[in-house]
This record gives sequence, C-alpha cells and structure tokens, in this order.
Amino acid sequence: MRKNRLKMLMLITLVSLHAIFLTTLSFASMQSYLLGARDVITVSIFAGGEEQVAVDLTLSDQGLVNFPFIGSVKAGGLASSELEANVSKLLAKDYFVDPQVHIRVTGYHSLHFSISGAVTTPGNYEMNAATTIMDLIARAEGVTQDRGNIAYILRDVKEAGNSSSNSAQAQDGENRHKPLTVNLLQLLDEGDIRANIALVPGDAVYIPLAKGLNQAKSKVYVSGMVKKPDLYSFQPGLTALGVCIMAGGFRKHAAPNRTTIMRFENGKQEVIKLNLEQVIKGKVSDLALKPGDRIHVPESWL
Repeated sequence: MRKNRLKMLMLITLVSLHAIFLTTLSFASMQSYLLGARDVITVSIFAGGEEQVAVDLTLSDQGLVNFPFIGSVKAGGLASSELEANVSKLLAKDYFVDPQVHIRVTGYHSLHFSISGAVTTPGNYEMNAATTIMDLIARAEGVTQDRGNIAYILRDVKEAGNSSSNSAQAQDGENRHKPLTVNLLQLLDEGDIRANIALVPGDAVYIPLAKGLNQAKSKVYVSGMVKKPDLYSFQPGLTALGVCIMAGGFRKHAAPNRTTIMRFENGKQEVIKLNLEQVIKGKVSDLALKPGDRIHVPESWL
C-alpha cells in the first residue's frame, strides 16, 4: 500500500512539473509572438484617465490594421508590445496627451503548421495558441506504430531568425538551412519534455518511418501550402512543380517563390531552394526530383 502511494505521488509530481513547463513555454512563446495576417487583436486606448477606445481589429492579408483616429498601420511581423509603442507615438503626435495603448491577441489565425510522415492524420493545421511539436503531433492524432525515433522540423530561414534562441535554436551560416531534429525516443518514450521544441509559424514537421525510410525508395512528399499535402509515387521525370500540381496546386496564401526541397543522399542532408514562381514563368528550370525528396511550400509573409 505504501509503495502504491509513493508511485502515485511521483506520478502526480511528474504531471505537475510537465504542466508547469508547458505553461512557461507557452507564455514565453506568446511573449515573442509576431502578429500575422488574419490575426484578431483587442485594442484599448486610455487617455486623461479614461478609456477612449475599446475595439477588436483584424489584420489584413498584407498585415495592416485600420486603427481609430490614425488609420492604416503596419502590424504584421511585430510583437504586441512593438505595435503598442508605435500606435502610442502616432496618437500622442496629433490626438492625445500621454496615451496608453494595450493590445492583446484574441484570435491566432497566422499559426499555420504542417506535419507529415508517420502520423495518423498528416496535413496542414491552424493552431490557436503557442504550439510545440507535441501539440502538433496530438493534433495529427498521434504517431503511427512504424514511426522512427527522429522528427525533422523544416523551418524558413527568416522565421528562424525572428524566433527566440530557446524555441527556434537558430544557427548561423549553412546550419541555418538545415532542419532541426527532435529525438522522439527521448520525447515520446522517455517523457523528457526538454525535447518538446516550441514551433514557429510555418514550420513543417516530418516524422520518417522506422524501417530505414522505406518510403524513400518509391515516394516523394509535398507539405505546406498546397491543397493536398501527401506522399506521391515517384516516377522518372517527376519535377518539383509537377508534384505540386499533383497535390492540387498552391493554396491562396502560398509562397511558391520560397519552395524548399529536403533531400537525403549518401547519408548527407541537403536543402535546395527553388523559386517555383520563376519556374511557372519559364525564367528558371524546374528541378527533377529523386525518390525520398520532401518538397515544402511555405506560407506567404504578407
């Protein structure tokens, strides 16, 4: 009986520590969250000891917000605190003495992620709060039994540069172009939450199969802002643009000009950047794919 109580106490302690860790991680991520298209913000403006304005505003696809009094203001790519400072300066210039502006995000609509490979429901997901790789795996209904022990996070270079050192683990030079790796054995099997990396909007997560990436012999994968992200059978002559067309074409807010192809060859990993907009216009050549290639079309910054 005493041993059972001790086990129960240890379990409760571990669950509590896990909850505290995720709460801290979520708060830290939201503190550095950069506003994006279609996000909803609640704005309160105080001046003269009274609340002058309380309104909900939505960022346009171009990242602009139409504020009371001052009109259109660029908000995309800014943290809430930065936008507060900018709006306060504009209001103080012509409208109020020492205005206080408070902004909080009430609708996260730029938090887009994709996950592929050995998960139950691969695809694109829009999240409504700070997201870790565990959150995304849960949204995809968990990993499959044949999953490997490593997950790859393909991250846009600009997003990696904007994120915090803890969540992004951004690196300088060529390393910034390499996918991040997550030890799933450590995270899922051992329950080590230190491996639960915070994701950045636009991240594409790929979890290969356990049996030496069997799909690499016959498949290519398309992820990101295409209509039908999935595994597609490799055929000689298949190109990057061709497989995107097979995937239903690009979604409304896709950025095909920043397409990347992740390729494993001779035990080495390579990330190839390709401007598919230029390919469509006939200004640059399309890329012939190889079995096992993973093509990612990111979301537009605007």
